[in-house]
Amino acid sequence: MSVVDAWMQHPTLRHSNHEMFESLRRWTGRGLLEEQLPVAVTVSALEAADVEVGLSSAWYGPHGALISNDEVAEFVAESGGRLRGVAGADLTRPVQAVRELRRAVEELGFVALRVVPWLWELPPTDRLYYPLYAACVELGVPFCTQVGHTGPLKPSETGRPIPYIDQVALDFPELTIVCGHIGYPWTTEMIAVADKHENVYIDTSAYTARRYPTELVQYLRGRGRRKVLFGTNYPMITPAQALEHLDRLELDEEARELFLSGNARRVFAL
Repeated sequence: MSVVDAWMQHPTLRHSNHEMFESLRRWTGRGLLEEQLPVAVTVSALEAADVEVGLSSAWYGPHGALISNDEVAEFVAESGGRLRGVAGADLTRPVQAVRELRRAVEELGFVALRVVPWLWELPPTDRLYYPLYAACVELGVPFCTQVGHTGPLKPSETGRPIPYIDQVALDFPELTIVCGHIGYPWTTEMIAVADKHENVYIDTSAYTARRYPTELVQYLRGRGRRKVLFGTNYPMITPAQALEHLDRLELDEEARELFLSGNARRVFAL
């Protein structure tokens, strides 16, 4: 059964070695990178777990691009079709950000926008996001964001599903929102918001299958089977590591297919 990884990134040295990721390096036991990671290494990691498509994202923050849209486009071009691009944006320059998003989608072929709120220390309801939400609706691409606590050394408040994702979905009911990292410790809030809003989804990035909260597993088995997408947060977690204990979830055939690829193909129009 083929797999789509809804949240990953092929990193640059600027991204991997940033000081804010020291906590992640401590958890994973990995040190600083000395050389740029080859795209071939990422492709091999995807192939090892039958990941047909990885949605590789840009990273923009207040101090510039950790992974630029053009760098992502280069990685995609080197991947032999294994990677698809997800755009980033500079929130402090909203007009230019909309133009850049339009370029990324229309010229570079990117399939979504991702903004990580903790990186900006601005919740998703901040006015600087709203032009981008409107642009996503017009361009027909999802808005991807992070929910739950922040593993890197930044505040976690911006990751609360309620009130932030709930309010954005109320203001932009046509906007497809994919909420990465499950939402823990507010997983029940995240499920409630996904239930409430037709176009709100959850992805499981940054967690291996054996660490999914019980309430998410129950949701995935039942009424939420069309609402949850598989993700890894590679290179922090490889697809093989993320899927190692998939059978423990006891998903039926339909739920398993939707989770691993079907939902992502529908949501991102792959």
